[in-house]
Amino acid sequence: MNDLSLLAARLRALAPSCGPVRLVAVDGHAGSGKSTFTARLAAALGDAPVLHLDDLATHESLFTWVDRLREQVLGPLERGERARYAPYDWTARRFGAPRGLEPAPVILIEGVGAGRRALRPQLARLLWMDLPAAESWERGRRRDGPALSEFWDGWTAAETEHFSADPSRRHADTLVRQLPMGYALLDGPGTAAGTNHSVTERERGTAPY
Repeated sequence: MNDLSLLAARLRALAPSCGPVRLVAVDGHAGSGKSTFTARLAAALGDAPVLHLDDLATHESLFTWVDRLREQVLGPLERGERARYAPYDWTARRFGAPRGLEPAPVILIEGVGAGRRALRPQLARLLWMDLPAAESWERGRRRDGPALSEFWDGWTAAETEHFSADPSRRHADTLVRQLPMGYALLDGPGTAAGTNHSVTERERGTAPY
């Protein structure tokens, strides 16, 4: 077991939301730790498939990928079929060879905007990495270095515009806060008020998720 095993069990018990799939979104600001958290959650789910929205966005369409997602991924999954999508190569600036995505019991969709209005009807649960925008962006800039400073300038403007028009946090079922060891999982604004639970590497088996 790891510190996310209880959350994983709770997600497996949810009703399917997209055909036979429980589609679980991990949203948050760029640099907030979504990819790391999602990788750990996927492992707790027994290597659940992960769809990274970076594979659907492009330099020209940072947030206008919904139609591509519906056509290539959501539509087939709703029919219980294998999805096929072409991941975008951010270095070559073109789409690569198609990649398959089987309709597994739980699929994680990770990226900025994963909890947007157009996707929420297909989601079984929405998780939000609860780190403020400025702190997240600073982490991202440090990670990527000065070579991508111009890209980050454009990205932060686009992200601010997106969340101003289509906020995700207020609809989140669970807020995820990174701790020195593990994560705190808190009831999100999108759920009824209840008890909050902290789950760390040393504290297991005490929270319902």
